[in-house]
This record gives sequence, structure tokens and C-alpha cells, in this order.
Amino acid sequence: MGLFLSTIINKVDRKGRVSVPAQFRSTLAGQSFSGIVLYRSFTLPCIEGCGMDYMQRLSDSTQELAAFSPEHEELSSLIFADSRPLPWDPEGRILVPEDLLAHANITETAAFVGKGQTFQIWEPGAHTALLADIRNRAQKSPPTLRLSPAPRPGPSNGGAP
Repeated sequence: MGLFLSTIINKVDRKGRVSVPAQFRSTLAGQSFSGIVLYRSFTLPCIEGCGMDYMQRLSDSTQELAAFSPEHEELSSLIFADSRPLPWDPEGRILVPEDLLAHANITETAAFVGKGQTFQIWEPGAHTALLADIRNRAQKSPPTLRLSPAPRPGPSNGGAP
């Protein structure tokens, strides 16, 4: 699986169509669905985005919750019931539903923000403000991240045993 990297701002037309950045489309190449899946973020004023393979992983993860539990019901509703599989047209554009655009206050431009295995779509000014706040907090209290070990060469990944 490729990664979604960078922040790219694209114009949104009057109909709500926006071009998905070429590098994001490239990250999703080879999946069974030629498009992206979008849903409203339930914690931020933005749109969450991913490929169908990531949605499958989310679905698999929810199966670990007790069936019909409140947690299972809520997560299923927040993610799957609100998800929209959106195919891209021959020019690489998608038609973003009005309610998703309204949730993120997107009108004329949209910022596609890489988040590794997923991405978000923001109103550019709102994302700039959030990023400034995050950087300010990071200067005061730097975050830490434990780096996963690199895969060791071996027979299963093309290296010598």
C-alpha cells in the first residue's frame, strides 16, 4: 500500500467537482475500485478519505468489537453509513456530495492533506489555522514517535536468510 503525502490545493467547481491529486490517484492504483471513499470526520471540520482497501481494514477491525454493542453500532454508523464511494471521471475528478462540502465549509478550493495511509480534505484556511496551532503546540512540547523497526532481509522479502 502506498502513502498519501503532501498537501495539494485544488479548485472546486460550481457542481462540487474537484480533481483528486495525481499522486493520490497513483497511490490508489491497482485497487478493485477506481475512486476514493469519503466520509465526514467525526472529530474535525474536514472530510476523511481513503481507498476501498483501507475501508476493508476498518470493517475487519470493527468485527473485533462485540456484535450489536453500542461501540460497534456507533462506529459503524459514523464510518460506514456515512461513507461515499466516489469514482473518478476520465479527468481524475470526483463529485463531492453537498453535505460533505458543507461539513468542511469547502466552497471554492479544497486542500487534500496526506495523512499516511489516509488523507483528509479541508477548507484551505481552516487547515492552515489548524497546522499553525499544531506547530505552536509542538514547539512548546515536542511530540515523540517510536519508529517501527525496518523489515529484516530474509527469504520472504527477497533477501538472503
